[in-house]
Amino acid sequence: MSPQKLTAELIGTFALVFAGLLAISNNATLLGVAFAHGLAIAVMAMALGTVSGGQFNPAVSVALSLSGHQDWRTTLSFIPAQLIGAALGALAALGVAGPARMQAIGYGTPALNGVTLGGGLLAEVITTAFLVLVVVKVAIHQRHVLGGLIVGLTIVMDILATGPLTGAAMNPARAFGPALIGGNWADQWVYWAGPLLGAAIGAGVAAFTEGLTPRRVPEQLN
Repeated sequence: MSPQKLTAELIGTFALVFAGLLAISNNATLLGVAFAHGLAIAVMAMALGTVSGGQFNPAVSVALSLSGHQDWRTTLSFIPAQLIGAALGALAALGVAGPARMQAIGYGTPALNGVTLGGGLLAEVITTAFLVLVVVKVAIHQRHVLGGLIVGLTIVMDILATGPLTGAAMNPARAFGPALIGGNWADQWVYWAGPLLGAAIGAGVAAFTEGLTPRRVPEQLN
């Protein structure tokens, strides 16, 4: 795997976590937090998408392999880079905001709030399925010139819907980085199981609506 692709995935995930945590620490409104996450993905995808595909999310990478759009070797190489980027993003946010402000927001670690484990898991499944469906249909099948922006707006939508309930991670790396730096692993499994299951559903729906079966696309898309 080329270092350029791994670096792109690391930087994009770093930006997502860094911008998201600082927006939360700045007491941004729900809309502000949603746009901080969504715009981070949009601008990084537009900037780095031609390098690595601009995935920045283990669930998205897994979905691309499940749907035949990316080989598993690439996915298994991308996931550690994404997790490292998330951890470094959380560490950088701590360095900027300081321990007191980060502790006040629980280091921005996604957490269940007023919902059951089952409800939180379902929310992560559904929102990630939406995200993956848009990634596959818009960014890959349609190759839309504004694909990165549309994916970012999907994240905004999902955070507005479920952010107050689960943190709307939709991304195991987004949960892992702050948990590692803050040391809070409560319900961490929800933010892995939910997005990964949602990714499989989203990829399946995207394939069904295209009348496709899992297949391998030309190497230049990887």
